[in-house]
Amino acid sequence: MVEPIGIDGLATALRTGAREHIALVGGGGKTTALFALGQQLSGSTVLTTTTKMGRDRTGGNAVLFSPSDLELAEGLVHHQRVLAWGQDKGHKAAGVSPEACDRWFTMADNVVVEADGSHQRPFKAPRPFEPVIPSTSTMVVACVGSDALGRVIADQCQRPLRVAAAAGCSPYLRLTPERLAMVLLSDRGSRKECPAAARFVVLINKVDETHRRYVDELADIIGDAAPVVAIAEFDPSQSPETRGST
Repeated sequence: MVEPIGIDGLATALRTGAREHIALVGGGGKTTALFALGQQLSGSTVLTTTTKMGRDRTGGNAVLFSPSDLELAEGLVHHQRVLAWGQDKGHKAAGVSPEACDRWFTMADNVVVEADGSHQRPFKAPRPFEPVIPSTSTMVVACVGSDALGRVIADQCQRPLRVAAAAGCSPYLRLTPERLAMVLLSDRGSRKECPAAARFVVLINKVDETHRRYVDELADIIGDAAPVVAIAEFDPSQSPETRGST
């Protein structure tokens, strides 16, 4: 049985160690998880993306654009935790290269990377050039929003044809626990580009009582292939984005 936890317990539930390079992939909840881990991991931490993020989603963190190594080091000294982006694109901030993330992991205790985009959809399967995971990642977390659980693939998933192909079904069928497990564990799905040495974890977000049976069935199907962590639905006032501070 998977017991949903509060967002404040995410780092503990993921069994994070003293130093982590975490890549967040998949669907709903990546940005929330990014800011939660930033608050919960011990030591100096760089939060970043290799894709794009909303310019207004800073979680109260100090923001650096295209920082030099010296600027990043100084930011970590002053703030302990920084949000590092590439170029400012107006309402969007461009990501950085995976090589930059690898380099920053030699400078900080932790790096947390939003390594995938889903256009606000709760689940997805990647295109050939996705996700963009740094090579030194120690953990890959595949995110699934509860809005996708048991729903019609074409209605709720980004790139539904790719999801359906990985699940071996029509995109007009529902995303059952069996089908979701197939996509999560597929090299054409959520495990795509996962470094061989990285731990792989499934994270289900916004879980309430109506989802409990589904999540338990999913965990039983996945078995020892990957841990399954469930985050309970929470009030927006408890979001790490609204409670963050520099």
